[in-house]
Amino acid sequence: MDLNYIAIDLETTGLDAKRDKIIEVGALRVQEGIAVARYHSLVNPHRKLESRIQELTGIRDEMVEIAPNIEDIMAEIVDFCGELPLLGHYVIFDYSFLKRAAVNLGIDFEKSGIDTLKLCRQLMPEGESKTLAAACAFFKIARKGAHRALGDAEDAHCLYQALISHFSSREEIFTAKPMIYKVKKEQPASKKQKEDLRYLLKYHKIDVPVEIDYLSRNEASRLKDQIIFQYGRF
Repeated sequence: MDLNYIAIDLETTGLDAKRDKIIEVGALRVQEGIAVARYHSLVNPHRKLESRIQELTGIRDEMVEIAPNIEDIMAEIVDFCGELPLLGHYVIFDYSFLKRAAVNLGIDFEKSGIDTLKLCRQLMPEGESKTLAAACAFFKIARKGAHRALGDAEDAHCLYQALISHFSSREEIFTAKPMIYKVKKEQPASKKQKEDLRYLLKYHKIDVPVEIDYLSRNEASRLKDQIIFQYGRF
């Protein structure tokens, strides 16, 4: 069994690692099944948060506006994780965002993972919901803080320990597996792209909920296409 791991969870602006951004990171370092250290940080996504995200997480624009960029804290996240596998409920989701940020900074971040969602699908009754909330309720785990990164990371850790205690005879399934997520380094938007975008925005008298200076080349291109499609060129 893997009893040493990093339980991790992210809150993000959406579900697509190619388009959305991290707004919160929470992690626990676990040794022999016991949490021995914690990491937490809000993250500035350089865009306005949709109302549904604010309602779900309780995280507001003014909270992340003063938070560090992911580029400023990625090295300390990698250092906190060390060589340990990552644990989470659908952990590939969190890994995809972190891997993308690491690749953009030229940081190696190849990880194995322990997915409590997959374990729940193997071990819980077929008719039971396998969401983190439902699984915690099924095993009578008092949640630490739903839809906040550190609380969800702690819940995933407690869920994993509950699964081990209930199904210890199947110890072969409680092992980390390599996580595969391929991503290429993103290039920042060019000076011309940013100039073109600012001109379009000024010409059409529109606001966008993102900071132009923090867009990647692909993001800037998509945004320009959206503006032209909706408003025309000039």
